[in-house]
Amino acid sequence: MNEDQRDQVLYAQFGTSSPSWRLSANNNTLELSPVTGYVPANGAIALDPRQAAQVRCLAGVTSRVVVDVRLCGEPLRLHLVGKKLNSDTWAGTASAYDDTESVARDLVLSLSFAERVVSEVNSMVVIIDRHGRIQRFNRLAEELIGVNEEDIIGHEVWALLMCSEDGAAASQDIAGLFSRGVSYEVERRIRTVHGERLFLFRNKFIQSGSGVEEQFLICSGTDITELRLAQERLTELANTDSLTGFANRDAIQHKIRKAIDEAAAGEAVGVLFLDLDNFKKVNDHYGHVFGDHLICDVSAAISTCLNEGDAAARLGGDEFIVLAAKGTAHQLEATAQRILERMRAPFAVGLVEVYTGCSIGIARYPEHGDTVESLIRSADTAMYVAKDEGKRTHRVFSPDMNRRVAEYMWLDTNLRRGLEEGQFTLHYQPKLSLATGVVQGAEALVRWNSPERGQIMPVEFIRYAEESGLIGVLGRWVMETAATQAARWKAAGYNLRIAINVSARQLADTAVVRHFAEALQHANLDPCLIDLELTESCLIEDEAAAIDLIKQFRRLGAQVHLDDFGTGYSSLSQLGRIPLDVIKLDRSFVRSINADIKAQALVRSMVAVAQELDFQVVAEGIETESEEAFMKGLGVDYVQGFLYGQAMPAPEFERWLQVRRKLRLIA
Repeated sequence: MNEDQRDQVLYAQFGTSSPSWRLSANNNTLELSPVTGYVPANGAIALDPRQAAQVRCLAGVTSRVVVDVRLCGEPLRLHLVGKKLNSDTWAGTASAYDDTESVARDLVLSLSFAERVVSEVNSMVVIIDRHGRIQRFNRLAEELIGVNEEDIIGHEVWALLMCSEDGAAASQDIAGLFSRGVSYEVERRIRTVHGERLFLFRNKFIQSGSGVEEQFLICSGTDITELRLAQERLTELANTDSLTGFANRDAIQHKIRKAIDEAAAGEAVGVLFLDLDNFKKVNDHYGHVFGDHLICDVSAAISTCLNEGDAAARLGGDEFIVLAAKGTAHQLEATAQRILERMRAPFAVGLVEVYTGCSIGIARYPEHGDTVESLIRSADTAMYVAKDEGKRTHRVFSPDMNRRVAEYMWLDTNLRRGLEEGQFTLHYQPKLSLATGVVQGAEALVRWNSPERGQIMPVEFIRYAEESGLIGVLGRWVMETAATQAARWKAAGYNLRIAINVSARQLADTAVVRHFAEALQHANLDPCLIDLELTESCLIEDEAAAIDLIKQFRRLGAQVHLDDFGTGYSSLSQLGRIPLDVIKLDRSFVRSINADIKAQALVRSMVAVAQELDFQVVAEGIETESEEAFMKGLGVDYVQGFLYGQAMPAPEFERWLQVRRKLRLIA
């Protein structure tokens, strides 16, 4: 048949030269109809398996297939334009292959739709050839760059869009990228009408599909400038001591670990552990604000005594660590001596001059410790020896410094005995709704009532409990005791949630979730009124395992709080991945807001991040009404601190709660 006859066959059967077609996944019958959805009796054409497979290769973007069939006994070459509609249906329009007008019309319609998609997609789309010349430039790209597509077709992409450094890198890579032809992602700085911006480009190679197979690169870019300014800022917050600007504990441990890993054979890594000698007396006498100013001045003084490449960190309170780039014994002692000399001079805080010397312990890798923990512990031990031997001096660690070891031996014996003999109790610090003043719950804090030493605070034994493996036993006791107390308060009409602290060492035991569930079951506590407070260190070593455990705890009804937020090592992207309920602002930030504008800005930014991630916020360490007012202005959800009540044994907590309720009724 000639072209006219073929057109007439389609028109005679369907009343149109471009009928609709449809093919399903479960048979090879091509259904033709004048309108979509209607199939006349003579509109079914059997395709062979190869032809049906060709049609089913059509994807979600409109494309074409040519098949030879028989219609009404006559041979007919059909041009099928269409796409995959769903998991088991393909459809489009059919034309006689030689019906140039119909084929062209179908292709124009499909190409027009594809062009519109490219033009209107909410990403910057640039298509370039193997020479880096621009072939397409969509509407968003025009708006961002400030030029029209027709004016830049054929121009080199790096010369027009990229800053010089990124442009040079891209121009050198282009040939190799095209030869490999593998999709990839890359970050590039782009010159826009809004200034230089950082874009994440997802790049994919395609063939032209024309007679001459040309290769092109589709670059789809998203502006990530704000996301990256936010991530870097949060990383800075997570690694920085907010008071001094020094690295914090986690950050310096990371740096020491890196220095150890990179140390060449025979090369030493030096650590100085500093502790101020009379800071507590100064702080108690002049107050926390004065003490914070002094800490800042001391930090600045330490910085002036370091060698190039040294790194300083504040561990908290009045403790500092210096990682020495030059780790010979002589150089370490020289650095320590410079610090001691500087600290002999008085520090002026306002009109007050104070003297606060320091004691320094020195340890070297690998001589005094082959891990971060053992190296810091050796330096810490040497520092205590320096204090014991008169203060305001330094000592280098040696194996005969067994005072610390003796203390550890005492802890080993008596901590185990204390657990066996029931010497531990829980104290409860109230947590209040900031908006209503209603007591929402309490944080459970463990106390050791030693017959030999009296009440011992957690800071004095928790670290050893973790290192010795006793933290699992102690942690399980805390879970059981808190669950029992929550059940008692519930029976008495107090619907209070109790938050318990869980360390990274506890989470390392995969049985911890089972122990938690058993504690709830034994206390008959349903629904769960126990929440878990984790530090950021719990998320660092094995994030996936931590997330899995958190999900298991939440399935049991527990809320998960991130404790001491801002002092650890988590990133913005990590916070987005962790299924948390509450973020607790560390008390160090709260303590600084009255006197430090930067601290106020940090707190605002951290609260804003938490709220954007849909986390509730607890501010701990509230001691003054002005601190409370500041937190209320930020929309903080809950508060705890000495302004409301200190940690108390359960009976005292109940009396406090009853008094508070009476006062609220009177008010």
